[in-house]
Amino acid sequence: MNKKKIINDPIYGFINLYDELIYELIEHPYFQRLRRIKQLGMTHLVYPGATHTRFQHSLGSVHLMQSAISTIRSKGHEITDEEAQAVKVAILLHDLGHGPFSHSLESHWVPSHSHENFSWLLINQLNDQWNGQLELALQIYHNQYPKKFLHQLVSSQLDMDRLDYLRRDSFYTGVSEGVIGSDRIIKMLGVHQDQLVVEAKGIHSIEKFLIARWIMYWQVYFHKTVLSAEQLIINIFLRARELVHQGINLPASAPLIYFLSDTPQKDQTPNMLRMFSKMDDSDLSVAVKSWAECNDRVLSTLCRYMIERNLLKIEIQNEPYDPANLESLRQKTKKQLDLSDAEVGYFVFTGAITNKAYSLSDDNIQIAYKDKKIKDIAEASDMLNLSMLSKNVKKYFLCYPRETNPIL
Repeated sequence: MNKKKIINDPIYGFINLYDELIYELIEHPYFQRLRRIKQLGMTHLVYPGATHTRFQHSLGSVHLMQSAISTIRSKGHEITDEEAQAVKVAILLHDLGHGPFSHSLESHWVPSHSHENFSWLLINQLNDQWNGQLELALQIYHNQYPKKFLHQLVSSQLDMDRLDYLRRDSFYTGVSEGVIGSDRIIKMLGVHQDQLVVEAKGIHSIEKFLIARWIMYWQVYFHKTVLSAEQLIINIFLRARELVHQGINLPASAPLIYFLSDTPQKDQTPNMLRMFSKMDDSDLSVAVKSWAECNDRVLSTLCRYMIERNLLKIEIQNEPYDPANLESLRQKTKKQLDLSDAEVGYFVFTGAITNKAYSLSDDNIQIAYKDKKIKDIAEASDMLNLSMLSKNVKKYFLCYPRETNPIL
C-alpha cells in the first residue's frame, strides 16, 4: 500500500505526508473520528462557514511542524529523524481527546478529564497498539524529553497548534483580522539554550500574531451569540443528564447515554475510552432533534431553541449583574414560562468569561537579537498596546429567553 500521500488543503495548498507511521495513525479510527468533530463547536451558528473539523486542523498542524523542523535544522540545530517523527506524531494526535462540539462541552463529559487528559489516554492506547513506537512522542507531549524546544513546538504560546488554528479559523469564519503570517513566523524560528526563539526581524509578525489572537477571541471564540449557543447546548446536556439520573429513558446512542449516566465517574477504565472514541458531533445532534419531541417540557423547549436557532438572549458587561435584578428576571421568566424554581435556572443564568492573549509567565515568546541578547516580546515590542494583551480581561454575561423582557 502506498503510504506516502499528498493532501490538498485550502489553507496551505499541498500537504506532503511521507512518513509511514503518520499515515497509519491518520488511518486509525481514533483519528478518523476527528472528521466528525467541528473545530469551533457552535460557531457555525454565527459564521456559517465555520464547519471545518479537528481532522483538518490536525493535518495543518503537522504541515507547519514539518516546516518548523526544516527551518530549525537549516540553522544548525540538530533534530534527529527519530525526534522529527515523534514531534510530528505529538502534534498530529494532540486533539484526539476532543469530544462532540470541541470546547463547548469539554468540562462536562467527565469533569475530572480535560481534552488534554483524554488525548494522553488515547495516545497511550495507540502506543500499546504500535508496540511502544509512540513513546518518544509521549515524552515530548508531556515535556519530559531533554530537548525542551521540541515540546514548545507542540504546546506553548507560539506552537504549531496556535499558528494553524488562527489562520484556519480566520479563513473559515471570514474574519480577516485573524490572518497571520505563519510562514514568516516559522522562517524566523530558532533555538537558544534549548528554548524556542524568534529572530528579531520577525518581531512585527509576532506582534500581529498576538493582536490577531486577541481579536479572534473577542470577535469569534467569545462572540456573544456563540457564547449563547454554547450555553444552550450545555444546558441541554445537563437537563438530559438530570433526567437519565431520574431513571427516564431518553433516545440516544449508547456512548451518549453512557456519558449522561454516573458510570464514567466510576469507570476509569479502557471501557470509558472505548465509549469516548465512538462519540462525535452526530451523537448529540441526532439526540437534540429527537429530544425536541420528548415529554419533558424543559428539555424539549431547549432543544427546539437550538434546532430553530432561537438562542437565548445574551448581554455582556464588565461588572457582575445585580442579584436583585437577576432574581426579578428569574421570577418573571418562571411565571411566563410556567417553570419551577429548579427549572428556571436552565433559562436564566449568569456566568463569566476571561481572556488573556499573552501570558508573561507561561513559555514566554523570546526575541533573539544578533548580539545574542534575548528579550521577552512584551519587553522587545515598542507597541504600547502589546503590554495590555497580557492583562486578564474578565466580562460577565446574562442569558434569558427572548420572550422575556428583562428589568435591569
